[in-house]
Amino acid sequence: MNKRKIINDPVYGFITISSDLLFDLVEHPYFQRLRRIKQLGLADLVYPGALHTRFHHALGAMHLMSQALRALQERDHLIWEPELEAAQAAILLHDLGHGPFSHVLESVLLPGVEHESITLVMMKELNRQMDGRLDIAIQMFEGVYPRKFFHQMISSQLDMDRMDYLNRDSFYTGVIEGSIGADRLIKMLDISQDQLVVEEKGILSIENFLHARRLMYWQVYLHKTLLSAQAMLTEILRRARELSAQGENLFATPDFSRFLHNNFTLADFEENVDLLESFNNLDDNDVWASVKGWAKHHDEVLSTLCKSLLDRHLFKISFFKEMPEEEILKPLREKLLSQGLKESELSYFLITGETTNSAYEKEQDPIKVKMKNGTLLDIAAASDIPTIEALTKIVRKYYVCWGKNVSLRG
Repeated sequence: MNKRKIINDPVYGFITISSDLLFDLVEHPYFQRLRRIKQLGLADLVYPGALHTRFHHALGAMHLMSQALRALQERDHLIWEPELEAAQAAILLHDLGHGPFSHVLESVLLPGVEHESITLVMMKELNRQMDGRLDIAIQMFEGVYPRKFFHQMISSQLDMDRMDYLNRDSFYTGVIEGSIGADRLIKMLDISQDQLVVEEKGILSIENFLHARRLMYWQVYLHKTLLSAQAMLTEILRRARELSAQGENLFATPDFSRFLHNNFTLADFEENVDLLESFNNLDDNDVWASVKGWAKHHDEVLSTLCKSLLDRHLFKISFFKEMPEEEILKPLREKLLSQGLKESELSYFLITGETTNSAYEKEQDPIKVKMKNGTLLDIAAASDIPTIEALTKIVRKYYVCWGKNVSLRG
């Protein structure tokens, strides 16, 4: 069977699956599931074109990894074919642990269990099934492989994951400010002292990359309407779990029901392959089917939230520079109570939260520039644009979300 395939991608053109191992990974049910999980969750409520999936993104990241490693080989850096394959495998699988509506699901159904941890458990299970063919890929993913720059290419502020999602999300949302020119950026990559660095003549490309990331966060990932929709879905799942704990038999697929009724830890995933299979059976369809079913549930809180999300009657949302105080919240509470809500139901329809945007995390994970004299400088020091230093500051915004026209009891 021919396992060397070419996939037509709308962002990059043709993507090549260049080895039997990569083909086998793409064909595996763990990876095929990513077709059924949208990359941007509920963002299509704001940008109707944002219907691309984590499957698209993972293939794109693998493509960029291949391009970057070939560019490094052209600079006479020795990268063996097994390393080339392993790095592509690692980035291909880097999102396996994402559930549907990833961060919403994590916060409610799997608190304390990060998707990166589930990804690693799934990679190890794949490795067991494939007789150790992913040993090097897992070492690279964990950051324990002796050549450290491979891990940087998988997970850092200049990794192939970010390069693809900025390009891809920009393409599908139509927010052109997020486009980063990945081709040039990749051509500027180099290795120095076992670190992934950028040539001095690539400084402008890095500046564009960081600015694009900041803009995409405010315009897409932290868009206020998206935050409102995510808050509503969070409350839907919270209410569903509460009702399940009270003995309600809620409509749900068997695997989704398992997560609604139980609190699982990372150890549960590590010890129970059957739980991994249940997790792998979860995708966006499970959640949407449940939300559609719950829209007719007798519990008015659950049904009202579900109908509102389905019909895009989203909560009103306002941003604040500081945590909103009682003078802002009290009138909203009184308005909701006058619309028929009980005190015990207010928390589902009046939500406070905060969001942060840090385009460049200089202290935790610096981007190094290789100057013409061979010295390595942080991008903030190498750039003559003062805004790069400004991008290191964390911008924090607070918000209040509330059901403006909610009425449970007429």
